[in-house]
Amino acid sequence: IIYSKYTMPGRLWIVSLCWIWLCYRPVTSGHAVYSVSEEVRPGTVVGNLAKDLNLNVADLEPRRLRIVSGSSNKRFEVDLKTGALFVLGSIDREELCPNSLTCTETLEAIVNDPLQMHSVEVKILDINDHPPVFPGKSQTIRVAELALVGSKFPLLGAEDPDMGGNTISSYKLSQNAFFSLEVHTDADQGPSAELVLTKSLDREKQAAVRLVLTAVDGGRPPRSGTTEINVVVLDANDNAPVFSKSVYKALVPENIAVGSTILTVNATDLDEEVHGQVRYSFKQGQKGISEKFSIDSITGDISVVGELDYESTSAYEIRVEARDGGSTPLASHCKVLIEVVDVNDNAPDIKISSLLDSVREDARKGTVIALITVQDKDGGKNGKVRCSISKNSPFVLESTQGKYYSLVLSGALDREENELYNVSIIATDEGSPPLSSTTVVAVRVSDVNDNPPRFPEPFIDVYVKENSPAGGLIAQVSARDIDVGENAHVTYSLLDSSNMPSVSVVNINSMTGEIYSMQSFNFEEVKHFQFKVQATDSGAPPLSSNVTVNVFILDENDNSPVILPPYSEAGSVNTENVPYSAEGGYYVAKIRAVDADSGYNALLSYHITEPKGTNLFRIGSSSGEIRTKRRMSDHDLKTHPLVVTVCDHGEPSLSATVTVEVVVVESLDSGQPSLRQVPMKEEGFSDLNLYLLIAIVSVSVIFLLSLIGLIAAKCCGSEGGLSRCSGPVVTTHPDGSWSYSKATQQYDVCFSSDTLKSDVVVFPSPFPPADAELISINGGDTFSRTQTLPSSGKVRGSVIVVF
Repeated sequence: IIYSKYTMPGRLWIVSLCWIWLCYRPVTSGHAVYSVSEEVRPGTVVGNLAKDLNLNVADLEPRRLRIVSGSSNKRFEVDLKTGALFVLGSIDREELCPNSLTCTETLEAIVNDPLQMHSVEVKILDINDHPPVFPGKSQTIRVAELALVGSKFPLLGAEDPDMGGNTISSYKLSQNAFFSLEVHTDADQGPSAELVLTKSLDREKQAAVRLVLTAVDGGRPPRSGTTEINVVVLDANDNAPVFSKSVYKALVPENIAVGSTILTVNATDLDEEVHGQVRYSFKQGQKGISEKFSIDSITGDISVVGELDYESTSAYEIRVEARDGGSTPLASHCKVLIEVVDVNDNAPDIKISSLLDSVREDARKGTVIALITVQDKDGGKNGKVRCSISKNSPFVLESTQGKYYSLVLSGALDREENELYNVSIIATDEGSPPLSSTTVVAVRVSDVNDNPPRFPEPFIDVYVKENSPAGGLIAQVSARDIDVGENAHVTYSLLDSSNMPSVSVVNINSMTGEIYSMQSFNFEEVKHFQFKVQATDSGAPPLSSNVTVNVFILDENDNSPVILPPYSEAGSVNTENVPYSAEGGYYVAKIRAVDADSGYNALLSYHITEPKGTNLFRIGSSSGEIRTKRRMSDHDLKTHPLVVTVCDHGEPSLSATVTVEVVVVESLDSGQPSLRQVPMKEEGFSDLNLYLLIAIVSVSVIFLLSLIGLIAAKCCGSEGGLSRCSGPVVTTHPDGSWSYSKATQQYDVCFSSDTLKSDVVVFPSPFPPADAELISINGGDTFSRTQTLPSSGKVRGSVIVVF
């Protein structure tokens, strides 16, 4: 192996370590080694990669074979149809591997399903594409005429970027009478040339000698370069300066401060006075030396004037010249070798090759997200790198081969919890102090239809007034799907209930969830029905959920009271006989009526209209019993036509009337019912009356206290006028009942005193609350209804006391 004279000492062991690393580094799945010469045409086939890695050519495209290079420029590619590895672009070995004996491009062949990584090494072979080049077109050498035969004068060597046998192998000197060429071959630096004086010079005969120096490399065919040497013959100065060493060496850290002194060269001259004064300088033509170093011409101190970088240049070779001050100055030369010591001044470089734009939230563990390449320009421990990722993420970092890592999924993903992960990749070298760099990989999680639409509640209660027109909006349902896109697009549909086909009763807007009635409802026929609404998303497969809708029909006062027999025939006049001797409170008749509505719409009250000028009869407002108010007199008419009106408590109130003609007779036949002959005993005060009195007093006290509290709370609020059947006054009825009404509230207390069973009913007007239950017991007949109505803004209650 032939080394350039500018190659740094110690390069051999670095190359050896690289070869050892290449031989023993771990191989993931396969390893292939190829060779190719530089400067070959693009498209040149390097080798059959599929065959050498035991890959099926038919599987290359489905498995997405790709070539990943550690460098920024991609120089090789693979033909997926043939499996051949070919050159993608031009290759310049000198640019790729400057000052290196060997040049290897390390590639990674990656296939998926399953993921495999194969190591591919392509050795770049050098060709003799560069001739030797001297630093300048000419060199000037000053030689004293008294120089002794055999004196040597070093020459600036040529540079050849080619390596191995293609680098400089020898030098040749043009024919002349005074000088010969002596070529030295150093193991580290390559050949170097010196002029050797073979004949004494005579300045008076020849003041200058012109020579041509030729550098020849070892290529086939060889290339050469030339430079002109101008030898200037100096007048007599018989002692040249002499350096204390022929070679000076120094180790300099790359982060040394600018202006620091590296070393001092020293040369002495045996001459006296001016001829013994030595001046130091760098030999001309040394490329890049003056940009980095300077020398004190008096002291010989060599200092740093520019920043050093181990990664760009690891060693410098400087030629120093010492010249005396004679009129014909003499000079001598020495070599200064400066080796730059690496300092941990480069943080690791992280490069990301993403394999997936986004990851499905149902992706399996072990899915490879990205490939990561980590490099550090420093050497030794400063270039060894450890990689880690941020904690608390469902990803791990797996080392695949040397500087390559894989970002792999290690846990379950849920887009609804986190749709973006910013994974920080931290690379830290082993320098002292260590340097690190961080790169963030953004991993987006794509949605999967794994969440059904959900309603806020499993049941929805809807209240609809009866007789509402068909086509009205009765409710709107809404379901939320926490997925996104089509997976969150919800449509609605009806599911038939077990007792009623909902499609014939209601209809739903599939997009908005608005529910419309398809018919008008009748509370007396249907009080409640339910159906289910299904919300379905647009995912694949679609998911759905249900909600049960309970529809409650609200009663309206749309049915008039109906009078029961025997007074129910339309247009008929019913006759009842009363004996002339009847006492006050005598039972005449009882009007019974029913109302198909419910609640207060079905709560009936009875009223009587007598001819003007008479005040003989009264009727129980809640019982419907007609009784006499007093004894008959001779001035009373014998026939009394009574018009009985039955009113409900709806808004507006509906009513029905019946005409009862009461005839006063001298006596009743024995066949009349005994119930008509039971007089009202007013003088007796039985135990039953005592209990009844206590009950009335108790209820009255409770009512008055409630009334005072209600009046204070409502502050005289008004909801409009009441009907003629419920005036805003406190009324005591002759039948023993009394009532209080004010604007929007009415309370009635009803009881009967002529039967063995009496009742007390306290109720507000006009409507009961949604959960109220109304029970009315009238004498021997029982009539009860239970109805649930919606709660309104004003609280209305009822109190029922039954004895």
